[in-house]
Amino acid sequence: MVGQAFTVRYVSKDEEPKTKQAGHYIDRLSPGQVLFVSGPPGVVNALYGGLMSRRAKALGAVGTIVDGRVRDLQEHRDLEYTQLLFHVPSADSSEKVFARDTSSVSPQEKLHVGEVNEPVMLQSPEQPDTLIDPGDYLIGDVNGVVCLPKELAEGVLALIPSQVEADEKIAEDLAKGRGFEQASKERRAGVKKATELRLGLA
Repeated sequence: MVGQAFTVRYVSKDEEPKTKQAGHYIDRLSPGQVLFVSGPPGVVNALYGGLMSRRAKALGAVGTIVDGRVRDLQEHRDLEYTQLLFHVPSADSSEKVFARDTSSVSPQEKLHVGEVNEPVMLQSPEQPDTLIDPGDYLIGDVNGVVCLPKELAEGVLALIPSQVEADEKIAEDLAKGRGFEQASKERRAGVKKATELRLGLA
């Protein structure tokens, strides 16, 4: 799953929405986008359900990431808009919905949409400074989810071919019985680095 982020943040009903909404956010998705839905940490309510996946798929969205809980798991699967829990990896690389957990409780009693297509912080104590901006590239597979800032995308893509080529050659060397340290040192010597492209990456 690869696409540009369309962000939605749920907030407590006690908090005033920052984004004035005309209609439902799901109807604003464009083809090729990835929907990123966030909610307050520790909330047991699901932020996203099967009807949302039906609409997202119809509009051409390529996937959904929920920083919180989802419901209607079987409906997502029947739509081939499938569910992958962050903490339960799946062998199915076609997963298109990524979430932290499931719930049978809707959000309406405690939450409402506070912001649409505004920067959203990831609700993670391990990554407290991770920000998802609208238009950032979101990439998801069985290993998890990566956010690639849009302003770095072109430069990062320039790094990938040499890394892939090096890894493929290392794999061939290992299959022939060559030691990893020697193969890695030789094959990765020519791999492009972020510093060479002035990407501002550490």
